[in-house]
Amino acid sequence: MYLAGKRLHTALAGQRLVRGELRHPRLVQHDLAGSTVGAVVPVGKHLFTRFDDGRSLHSHFRMDGAWHLYRPGMRWRRPAHEARAVLETADRVAVGFALHDLELLPTADEHTLVGHLGPDLLDPAWGEEHAAEALRRMSARADHQLGLVLLEQRVMAGLGNLYRNDICFLLGLTPWVPVREAGDLPRVIALSHRLLSSNKDRPEQTTTGSLAAGEAHWVFERAGRPCRRCGARIRTADQGEPPYARVTYWCPRCQQGPAPRPVRRNTGPRRGAPGRPPAGR
Repeated sequence: MYLAGKRLHTALAGQRLVRGELRHPRLVQHDLAGSTVGAVVPVGKHLFTRFDDGRSLHSHFRMDGAWHLYRPGMRWRRPAHEARAVLETADRVAVGFALHDLELLPTADEHTLVGHLGPDLLDPAWGEEHAAEALRRMSARADHQLGLVLLEQRVMAGLGNLYRNDICFLLGLTPWVPVREAGDLPRVIALSHRLLSSNKDRPEQTTTGSLAAGEAHWVFERAGRPCRRCGARIRTADQGEPPYARVTYWCPRCQQGPAPRPVRRNTGPRRGAPGRPPAGR
């Protein structure tokens, strides 16, 4: 979301919209044409496009959403029926695809949508106070499973499934380890911040330090393949309760702690998954 916000801000900030369509069922009556974009600001996994009339357009990608940028007249790379927002200036067209969460609200009320979030790991002002607040929130979930807490945006905003899987690998712990048994929680927070920060300005996401094909991740989407450290086969299972269960990967030799019975699944790339990044990621 950080990179999508950065790209959209560069393309739209200070520009007047000649077209401003909102195709979400709740918002079709609103026409943003004539408004000027003041800024595009990411907050965790949320994005706010702020206008000069005191309103903000809030969007969230969930699993399959994306913002794409085009030049006027260019063919869109996703079907038109998936478009939920079209913001066009004299020389750029921003199209929001599959944006299930789309809201138009006063800029002063943005906190009603993100005020519950924990510290944003990609906040430009990240510092000791942010880390301390993340530690307080994580410590309050001592009996919760580490892998689920890493995904909980109320603790730290910004982590997704890729990072929480590989963070657990780098910690040497299975995602099912209770937070109280995870040991050095400041290390968990610092590692999370470092990994996100190192990838924030590019669509390719690596936790290994390599961007070579097939070498970017430690365990994420590597079910059945040999562990990069010990050679054991990476296992996979779901973590969490439906419908919010997330596919989880771990090395049975390098990661200590409880784990469920592994399952076999097709782990091919998904739309929007690393390796096939949408233009507006």
